[in-house]
Order: sequence, then structure tokens, then C-alpha cells
Amino acid sequence: MTYHVLFNPLAGNGAGAEVAKQLKMENAEVKFHDVTKLDGYASFLRSIAPDDGVILTGGDGTINRFVNETEGMDIPNDILYYAVGTGNDFLNDLGKKVGEPPFSIKKYLRDLPTVTVKGKTCRFLNGIGYGIDGYCCEVGDQLREKSDKPVNYAAIAIKGLLFHFKPADAIITVDGREYKFRKVWLAPTMHGRFYGGGMMIAPQQDRLNAERTVTVSVLCGSGKLKTLMVFPSIFKGEHVKHTEMCKTLTGHEITVKFNRPTALQIDGETVRGVTEYSVTSKAPIHV
Repeated sequence: MTYHVLFNPLAGNGAGAEVAKQLKMENAEVKFHDVTKLDGYASFLRSIAPDDGVILTGGDGTINRFVNETEGMDIPNDILYYAVGTGNDFLNDLGKKVGEPPFSIKKYLRDLPTVTVKGKTCRFLNGIGYGIDGYCCEVGDQLREKSDKPVNYAAIAIKGLLFHFKPADAIITVDGREYKFRKVWLAPTMHGRFYGGGMMIAPQQDRLNAERTVTVSVLCGSGKLKTLMVFPSIFKGEHVKHTEMCKTLTGHEITVKFNRPTALQIDGETVRGVTEYSVTSKAPIHV
């Protein structure tokens, strides 16, 4: 059997190629491919044998790009994953750690929800961050353009909470029912439990739940200091205990509207100046 290892040399802070090429699969031939030199994932998959295995190496963004570039394809190959990224929220959600052997992720790539922002629709793996989480990604992108130093998102969030980020009012519609919230700091819609490099924003969400629902976690209604006190508890999912300021909604059709433009992130990729996003997660067909 042959395994094709797809790597991005920029992943893992530039160590993507070195880490990927250390992979060995027992009783199998291993071939390595730089994804920056491929003519797209779809074209590559059509060029290999249907019984070959494919190993994606990288982070959440790597899987996100794969599922969107192969949208609608019937892929006979098994798809495995080997984490090389820095955030790895998908890995956290599955209870796995960086360095573990490649494992099949094909079942996690089926029936992924979609998000529509500014007229464009794509699938997502973990979640949509909207509010101060999107703001953190926006500031992080700006810092990376100026320096090679690691970005401290926790520090960005604290400074944003205290000084720079202003909460918005929101109208959130879930399966046709409308909810209104004041002073919204966060309003992400999650397919998994984790985002932002380890924050368990939706502790009850199951990406393989039978009904295929997604979760909206709203942090709202509080002032800067109270929000700052509660914010660290998100890393363990304990923020939901603060029911006076944390609201959880689940459904299949989600629309979130802010009363002013705010940055948004899709599996870590930033979209600036967003006033509205919509998520669709198809319910299973019961026969």
C-alpha cells in the first residue's frame, strides 16, 4: 500500500516539511508532496489510486482548505491526519495530542456545516468566531505582518476587553426563532467544542451528534471587568455556569446580526467588517 503525505512547509511555524518527512507507515510505501506545489487537492486525488491512503499534515486550516477544495467529491481514499499546526482545536476536540500517529478523519469530514459571509459560502471544521474572538484574529494578523514573534492571543483579548473592543447588540435567529441580546462580547457558532487555540467555548457540543445541530454560545450583558473575570474560565468550559451572562442556543439554521461591523474568523481565517453571518447544518433524513 502507498500513503501520500501532504505537507505545507509553512505549517508549524515553518517546521511543516521537516516534521512531515519523519513520518513512517509500517509495511507501506510513503510519498511526500508539498501542497504549495500541487494543482489543488481535487486534482491530486484524481491522480492517485483509489486504495492509496492520504495523510494530511498541518493544522485546522489545512483540513479546512481540504474539505472546501474537495466539496462534492466522492473520495474513495482513506483520509488520515497528523497534527503539525499550533492551534489544533480539532485535535483537542477529539482528545488527541500533537505527535500521536496519523489517524483516520474521514467520518469527521462528512456533512460539515456551512457558513455564508458577505455572499460567500464555505464549509467549516470547528467554528465561526464573531465578536472579540474575531477582533483577536484581526489584531493577530496585523502583528504577524510586522513581526515573526509568536502572537499572544490571550494578551490581545485582555487588552481588547479593557480598552479597544466595544461590545455590540445582536439579533440571533435559530431555526426561525429570534433572540435579541445587548452588549454582546462573543457570538460564535460551533461545530466542535474548541476554538481559539484551546478555548472550550461550547462544552456540550458534539461534532458527531445524531441530529447534526450546531451551538451558538453568547457572552453578553456584562461590563468590562465582569467579562474579564469570567473570560479565563472559557478555557475549561466553565463560563457556562455564569448563566446571567452566558446563553447557549442549538439548531440547524443560525443567523447572527450585529449592529456594527466586527471582524469574524472561520477556523482561524479572518474576515473583516462583518455585520452578519449565517450557518446551515443539515439535519439527518429519518426514513
